[in-house]
Formats: sequence, C-alpha cells, structure tokens
Amino acid sequence: MSDFMDKAKDFADKHDKQVDQGLDKGGDMVDKRTGGKYDEQIDKGVDMAQQRTGGGDTSPA
Repeated sequence: MSDFMDKAKDFADKHDKQVDQGLDKGGDMVDKRTGGKYDEQIDKGVDMAQQRTGGGDTSPA
C-alpha cells in the first residue's frame, strides 16, 4: 500500500493544477447534491485538500 501512496503523492505533486481542478469539480458536485446546505464546509474542505497537494491552490478564485 505504501508504494501506491507514494505514486499518488508523486502524481499530485507533478499535476497540481489538474488535481486542484478535480477537487473543485468534486466539491461542486457535492454542493449541488446537498442543495448548497454545506457550501461553506465543502469549500473549506476543498481548500484544505488543495493546500496539501503540490504547491497549493492554483485554481482561479
């Protein structure tokens, strides 16, 4: 399992922009499915996840 995690981390580091975009899309989908009820919590979680991948949040604000 450690090898898989190392590969995932390497991918995230090398493709920060794509990972950030995927996190944004995932957050938008969850927000839509919950009717915006947890918008602030979802945004906070997405932002935290983006900061932990590569150089951080590279998506336009």
